[in-house]
Amino acid sequence: MTPDPDWAFAAYEAVRGRLPSADFGGVTPRAAADLSEAAEGAELVLLDAYGVLNVGEAPVPGAAERVAALRAEGRQVRVVSNSAGYPKRVMMARWRSLGFDFAAHEVVSSRDAALAHLATLPRQRWGVMLSPVHGAEELEDLDHTLLGEDPEGWEAGAFLLLGADGWTEARQERLEAALRDRPRPVLVGNPDIVAPREGGLSLEPGHWAHRLAHRTGVAPDFFGKPFAPVFERALAGTGVTPDRVLMVGDTLQTDILGGRAMGFRSALVTRWGALAGADVDGAITRSGIVPDWTLETI
Repeated sequence: MTPDPDWAFAAYEAVRGRLPSADFGGVTPRAAADLSEAAEGAELVLLDAYGVLNVGEAPVPGAAERVAALRAEGRQVRVVSNSAGYPKRVMMARWRSLGFDFAAHEVVSSRDAALAHLATLPRQRWGVMLSPVHGAEELEDLDHTLLGEDPEGWEAGAFLLLGADGWTEARQERLEAALRDRPRPVLVGNPDIVAPREGGLSLEPGHWAHRLAHRTGVAPDFFGKPFAPVFERALAGTGVTPDRVLMVGDTLQTDILGGRAMGFRSALVTRWGALAGADVDGAITRSGIVPDWTLETI
C-alpha cells in the first residue's frame, strides 16, 4: 500500500481517541508570508523535520537560510523530530549533508525521549522494531533483540518500536499474535503514521502501533509528537515559557495538536508534507485542529 494525503488524514482521525486533546476555541488561522512573520513574539521556534526542513533526503529550498534568519532575530531554534530509526550521530551527519548547521543540543528526537525513559525502567529483555543498518548504536545498555527471524525477539518481556524500514506484514502479524497470546508493554519511539519521502508517503511505526492496539487491545505508550515527552525534552534548558513557543509542522494531528496541548502557538506548513496537494482548509475544518498560522513553506 502506498498512502496518500487523504488516506493519511483519515488514518490520523481514526485514532484521535489515543491522541492528546486540546482546546482550539477562539483560534482562527492566518496566512503568513514566511516563518519570520509567524514567529513574531516567539522566543523559541520548534521545527518539525520531514515536510518542513526536508522531504526525504532533499532539503526544502531556503530552509537553512530561514533557520539562520530566526537565529539572527534572536530566537532559539530546536528541531523536534519523530525520526527514531537511527542514532544521533547519523542524524547530525544527515543534517550537515542537507546544508544545515544545527548543534547537537538543537536536535531533539522522539528516540531521545524514549531511550531516556527506558533508562528509568527495571532491566528486562526488549524486542525492537528497527532496521539493523546501524546495529546496536545507542542501544548498548539495553538488553534487546531486533524483531525478525530470531524467535527470541518475539518472546521478549516488552516491545520497542523505533523504525519501520524493512518492517513487513508478516512481522506485524507475528507481533500481534505474540501480544494476543501474552499481552506485554509496547513503547513507541515514532508515533507518526506516515512520513513524506521523495517518492511519496511512507508507513511509519505509529501506523503499526495503532494497528496492533486495535487488533490486540494493548495500549502503547508514545514518546514523540503529539505526546508530551519529546516536547518536554525540547523545552528543557531553554528558559522559555510555553506561551513564547511556536511549533512549526506539516501535520495537524501531530505537530499542531501536540503543540496546542502543550500551550504553544503553531504554524502549519502546507506545500511539502502530509497535506501536500490536499484541501488544507477542509482538513482543518474536519479535524477541528486549528493552527495559528498557515504558510506554504518556511
